[in-house]
Amino acid sequence: MSSNSKLKLILDGIIKNNPTFVLVLGMCPTLGTTTSAINGMGMGLATMCVLILSNITISAVARFIPDKVRIPSYIVIIAAFVTIVQFLLQAYVPTLYETLGLFIPLIVVNCIVLGRAEAFANKNSVADSALDGLGIGLGFTIALTCIGLVREILGSGAAFGMKLFEGDGMLAFVLAPGGFIVLAYLMVVFRKVVSRKS
Repeated sequence: MSSNSKLKLILDGIIKNNPTFVLVLGMCPTLGTTTSAINGMGMGLATMCVLILSNITISAVARFIPDKVRIPSYIVIIAAFVTIVQFLLQAYVPTLYETLGLFIPLIVVNCIVLGRAEAFANKNSVADSALDGLGIGLGFTIALTCIGLVREILGSGAAFGMKLFEGDGMLAFVLAPGGFIVLAYLMVVFRKVVSRKS
């Protein structure tokens, strides 16, 4: 595979197949964890790690798994990597682990991870599957970080925990309605920018 097609695999995950702004997948963690930029980034990076590792493993073992137990087998593989990521977060970044809480184990049933296993990893090589996981993971991380950053700035007047201006922000942006509003506007902006470049 040429370096151009390898780069295209990564860029497709970030732009053309962006899980948040284009495919509209994984909305539960997208809206639930993006109250701040650091939370959004943490969730995105955790999901990216699981995506890359599960894509690699599923690509390597897919031909040995009978069709009848394909999906349950993928879920077991994904769950193993989610558990590892969960333990690492708990050990090394306990504050982020506590903030993300229930959303970490829910990566197991995140439609982005299982969707890439079914749509890409089980049909392609290990290297391509790793690049696909990296691209989709980066797309998800960038989207969650952007949503979290906008919500944090508007909701509390801070960015990555650093105060930008005095006074309180608009509480609505820290709450669920603000998540929907920010997601909708960023989705429109993303699609406008992408359509101009293509």
